Amino acid sequence: MHAFDVLGDPVRRRILELLTDGEMTAGGLCDVIRREFGISQPAVSQHLKVLRDNGFATVRPAGARRLYAVDPRGLREVDSWLADFRRFWTPPLHALATELARGKRERRLRAQPDVTDRPPDDRRDA
Repeated sequence: MHAFDVLGDPVRRRILELLTDGEMTAGGLCDVIRREFGISQPAVSQHLKVLRDNGFATVRPAGARRLYAVDPRGLREVDSWLADFRRFWTPPLHALATELARGKRERRLRAQPDVTDRPPDDRRDA
């Protein structure tokens, strides 16, 4: 299955979002997904299987529990595919960062008192 087919499903995307904060139990994931999407526990298990089988999630046993985590392998495939498209948004983002920095600098300079605005006896010579 192609990475975008895996990520095309909103349930699987939500599971990955939940896992970005760290490991979660299968039961914890199931509770959230069932509440948000109204699907059964077996359906959630199938989504977890798709994520595991396609390199987006890992699972490890911890006693009677199964802990899921993000597996970066699947995300690397997405990142690689997106590499050719970054040229469309990277320069505008750099330009935006430059303009934000320029605006911060101008606000900072406006907030500083101007030495020439003070009476001559208040001016300090360096």
